[in-house]
Amino acid sequence: MSKYVINVPVATIWTSYNSPRKLDEKATSNPTDIKSWLDSLNFETRLELCDDNLIQSQLLFGQEVLVLEEKENYYHIIALTQGSSKDQRGYPGWVPKCQITEVLNWKLTESSVAVVTSNLAPLYSKTEKELLELSFQTILPVVEKGEGSVKVQLPDGEFGVLRSDDTSIYDGLVSIPKGSGADIVQTGERFLGLPYLWGGMSGYGMDCSGFSYTMCKANGYTIPRDAHDQAKEGLEVPLDALEPGDLLFFAYEEGKGKLHHVGIYHGDGKLLHSPKTGRDIEILPMKNTIYEKELCAARRYWQKDGE
Repeated sequence: MSKYVINVPVATIWTSYNSPRKLDEKATSNPTDIKSWLDSLNFETRLELCDDNLIQSQLLFGQEVLVLEEKENYYHIIALTQGSSKDQRGYPGWVPKCQITEVLNWKLTESSVAVVTSNLAPLYSKTEKELLELSFQTILPVVEKGEGSVKVQLPDGEFGVLRSDDTSIYDGLVSIPKGSGADIVQTGERFLGLPYLWGGMSGYGMDCSGFSYTMCKANGYTIPRDAHDQAKEGLEVPLDALEPGDLLFFAYEEGKGKLHHVGIYHGDGKLLHSPKTGRDIEILPMKNTIYEKELCAARRYWQKDGE
């Protein structure tokens, strides 16, 4: 049975097939150039991604999607790895057809896998030519382990090579170990200084819920994609019993209005989060700030030993 798989390092999920602007061509082509695309955006054109509701989320190389329909040069898809209240099957949106490949033999859930653990990592051909730059948490089937490298299967049926220093290898997706709350924090600290990107889910940029989703995923926990869905699941934690790694949620009207932000509790009253367009991932003391006033809920997705 065939599957549809992302064949570029980062594929953006657009709200509609006509959401991309002329200046977004480097993000909608194949090959993509996400870094150049982001470098070309100024504050206003980055903000438009959110304010004009252009982007929903992003997908990584090798991730499977469900194709619903096609229109012009786009597929209407469901991102099967991202839970959402928008659709019980996953996160919906539109992705350029050129960024999706139909494959017959893609056994990501049935084989040994290599998980990219560097923020960004080069993928090489067998002749040691750099093919692509892959993002943190890209997961590919392992073909063969070498000394200092791992050979992986690619969506087009070819093979690539990743450096062992950039990856962790597991017997399968279910064998990825579950980390502690402290591990979630430690993983998040590696992205300090990474610019906020609305809808971002990669080592090139993340939004607030994309950051919390990805840090939990890296530690073995699958959580919903968006903040309002993340706030409904997991273990409810009293605000006077917070521990590092808990997710903190913030709402307008001093915590009584609409939920609009999520971050990770760093400990000692500090917040680790991806704030908003124009800012970078940071650690912030919450005392006497708007975050202290708007804090409305906390959820724990990580598990303590013995639980």
